[in-house]
Amino acid sequence: MYGSHTGHTRSARAVLARAGTAAGALLLLLAGCSFDSNSARPTPAATTAVPPPAQRPKEQSPFWVNPDGTAAKAEARLLQSGHSQDAQLIARIAEQPMAEWIGADNPEGQTLGFTEAAAKADREALLVLYNIPHRDCGQYSQGGASDGDSYRAWVDKAARGIGDRRATVILEPDALPHMEDGCTPQKFHEERYSLLRDAVDRLKRQPHTKVYLDAGNPSWVTPADRMAEPLRRAGIEDADGFALNVSNFQTTEASKEYGRTLSALLDDKHFVIDTSRNGNGPLSDGDDHEKAWCNPSGRALGTPPTKATGDKLVDAYLWVKRPGESDGTCKGGPEAGQWWESYALELARNAHG
Repeated sequence: MYGSHTGHTRSARAVLARAGTAAGALLLLLAGCSFDSNSARPTPAATTAVPPPAQRPKEQSPFWVNPDGTAAKAEARLLQSGHSQDAQLIARIAEQPMAEWIGADNPEGQTLGFTEAAAKADREALLVLYNIPHRDCGQYSQGGASDGDSYRAWVDKAARGIGDRRATVILEPDALPHMEDGCTPQKFHEERYSLLRDAVDRLKRQPHTKVYLDAGNPSWVTPADRMAEPLRRAGIEDADGFALNVSNFQTTEASKEYGRTLSALLDDKHFVIDTSRNGNGPLSDGDDHEKAWCNPSGRALGTPPTKATGDKLVDAYLWVKRPGESDGTCKGGPEAGQWWESYALELARNAHG
């Protein structure tokens, strides 16, 4: 596949709780103490505290920055251990709003926690639902719900957790392209279309939820018009649009060109682009399939998340893939979705501007 992913199963309610206590924890640290969550008692701190990342200016990016994100924790750890230059590089990731990938366990608790924390900060949550049956057709991020009924119940719980708070949802990365490229067996296609239509319908019952169906990237299903019918069958008419370049490295301009062609076939539907790691574009043509998408070297962070795209069809540039998290166990990487610090540092070091 062209971008491996994994769900993040930690309790999202804990994010809200920690965000609410961040100021108190900071005071403890500045006083020379840190908080040991295991003993619930202050313990001597080795160094000065690192405040959590601030929210971005709302006019620039209305999406929520998770103060408890993996990159934020890595930045704090690096600073406290005296690796200030590496910490500054990781800060380029930690300070940006990124998607929260909803795991299989307790979807209602996860979406509730993330959207409540975002609402408390007067921001919008960015979520990824990634649990379709036969996910990733047996590759690095294989898994998903056991059957259609389980998946519908999972989506329903995720939607209930969102409630009436603002959220943008990227729905099932790879699910449609994997049918079009033959990776997902034909016998699963009709059910998958039905599940995606039902998911769009269920999520759109939430009053402030936007839904974008994943449509791959410009190097995958070509020409672009091949993706039009799959999107129609998956319920694009009722969605807010489609998402491009999720977890991939295609340039923003190439994604725009692909998106405009596809949009023209879908009644001018809008789209969003994942710019998290496309600062240097993809590896050159001729590189083999896996080498091009799975932890390729020499890549860079792309345009920071924003709704100010300057293009009426492009609703936002987003960081859907979380920079620094592995695509899978290729090129020495850890499991898909696990933090890989050396790769994160390379992405940040290569970033432009």
